[in-house]
Amino acid sequence: MLKLNNISKFYNPGTVNEMCLFEDYSLEIETGEFVSIVGSNGSGKTSLLNIICGSITQDSGEIWIDDKNISLMPEFKRAAFIGRVYQNPAFGTCPDMTILENMSIADNKGKTFGLRLGANRNKTEYYREMLSEIGLGLENKMDVKVGVLSGGQRQAMALLMATLTPVDFLILDEHTAALDPKTADKIMELTDRIVKEKKLTTLMVTHNLRYAVDYGSRLIMMHQGHNVMDYKGEEKKNIKIDNILEKFNQISIECGN
Repeated sequence: MLKLNNISKFYNPGTVNEMCLFEDYSLEIETGEFVSIVGSNGSGKTSLLNIICGSITQDSGEIWIDDKNISLMPEFKRAAFIGRVYQNPAFGTCPDMTILENMSIADNKGKTFGLRLGANRNKTEYYREMLSEIGLGLENKMDVKVGVLSGGQRQAMALLMATLTPVDFLILDEHTAALDPKTADKIMELTDRIVKEKKLTTLMVTHNLRYAVDYGSRLIMMHQGHNVMDYKGEEKKNIKIDNILEKFNQISIECGN
């Protein structure tokens, strides 16, 4: 279980530009939940992911995983049990290295390399099998540099690499936003399969309301650092895109837009 207890976060504190993003914000994510997070720009979605991953620090409050307090744990240590895929396909892969080298690096996350070669060619067939299941032809390009691949191919690789070693949590930060609709659908299907096969606790920020409705076991809408909608179980199964749009419109009217 992931718990955020009374998280507060201020940007530019003590200045005229001070902004309160979170104040005493709390959230519990059950083990195995697939949570879709939606909300307008500036609602706190990505900052929430950054706080969980340790990319930014909270000003107060605690973050717990089961019975372990990770509030002060640095980002690189959290990466041992958190896999993350970013909006930009370039962020999750090394463009000047081959597919084989990228997969090898991901496979060795958290291990000491010593003076041996980074790429283990004995595992080439293992990586090839894994890549063939995506259906993008990557298994035939093991010695091709990742920088020449399409955005969808790179994002598929980033997703595989983030989950290649055992992780407890998968963090998806608008990971389909930079892709064309057809490729985005393919990446979402791959995401859903990986999450189910590996039983990963997953948080996915998305602006695609269809994905938020169709995928996952829980849906949260955020606004100004608060949860204004939180559905799971049967409520989540029965929610429609129109219900989310109605809430968006209500918030927009209340904000004077």
